[in-house]
Amino acid sequence: MVTLAEVAQHAGVSASTVSYVLSGKRSISATTRQRVEQSIRELGYHPNAGARALAGKRSNIIALMVPLRTDMYVPVMMEIAIAVATTARTHGYDVLLLTGEEGPDAVRRVTGSGLADAMILMDVQLEDDRLPLLRGTDQPSVLIGLPADTTGLTCVDLDWSATGALCVEHLAKLGHRDIAVIGEAPAVYERHTGFAERTLDGLRSRAREAGLRLLHRPCESGYDAMALTLARVFDERPGTTGFVVQNESAVEPLLALLRQQGRAVPEDVSVVAICPDQVAVQASVRLTSVAVPAQEMGRHAVEHLVAKLDGRGSDEVVLLAPELTARASSGPAPVA
Repeated sequence: MVTLAEVAQHAGVSASTVSYVLSGKRSISATTRQRVEQSIRELGYHPNAGARALAGKRSNIIALMVPLRTDMYVPVMMEIAIAVATTARTHGYDVLLLTGEEGPDAVRRVTGSGLADAMILMDVQLEDDRLPLLRGTDQPSVLIGLPADTTGLTCVDLDWSATGALCVEHLAKLGHRDIAVIGEAPAVYERHTGFAERTLDGLRSRAREAGLRLLHRPCESGYDAMALTLARVFDERPGTTGFVVQNESAVEPLLALLRQQGRAVPEDVSVVAICPDQVAVQASVRLTSVAVPAQEMGRHAVEHLVAKLDGRGSDEVVLLAPELTARASSGPAPVA
């Protein structure tokens, strides 16, 4: 590994001059600065992140907190994480990935160690116990998600309330009056996870406005769980002709069970999913869907975080507008 002393010798300057060029703490002539920077490039010198942090300078590391839970659809979480990492790299930052369910303890560890310059938090709950710590530190942060109170926070998210409303509007225009929502696993709602709660609010509000009946049933992953949930739906609402699915693992079991029951999609039952486009187009019936813009969410989060690190950003809430793509799984409600 190339040392600072070797850079100084190569550039023909003192080690302290190289340090001043890196830190910007003293004025260095343009000629000397260019010579030092040329030596850094030629030798491939990288300042030690730990030393930089101890010296009060940037580590050029962003901490990304992604609790990987069994009741969440991990591919979407990782797609966001990859977008964060690739966008951060274009700005000269590396990403420290924290996947445990440590909550406030992880925030304390990052802010206390000085290892990372800033944080991005995912899997945000309406009343998230990590947020008081974020508000109490000077370290920049961005949430990919929307808590109940956004005061003093920068948040990037899909507009989940508008997403739920958009699904209802699509089915209402097709004449469906009884709609069932196949939701995430029960634990997701028990934690009051922001995206799930806000989607449900949008679904219910728009259904009330349109005079539709809406039934919401959480669902664990797997065929058996979907079979029980679907039986409950038709027991309670036999006239259900429209489904909204916000649970990627339930998509194929639902379509298979509807086929087994002789319910054709979309002639007898329409299905609208909130999921990545890849899930929608690869399903056994190409699904009408509202896409989850994972890459866009990750990119926006990093751009806002870098702006804050550079002193250009301010606290704000950025909601991405949902887009519904009509495919083969939705059609006019059957005539009674």
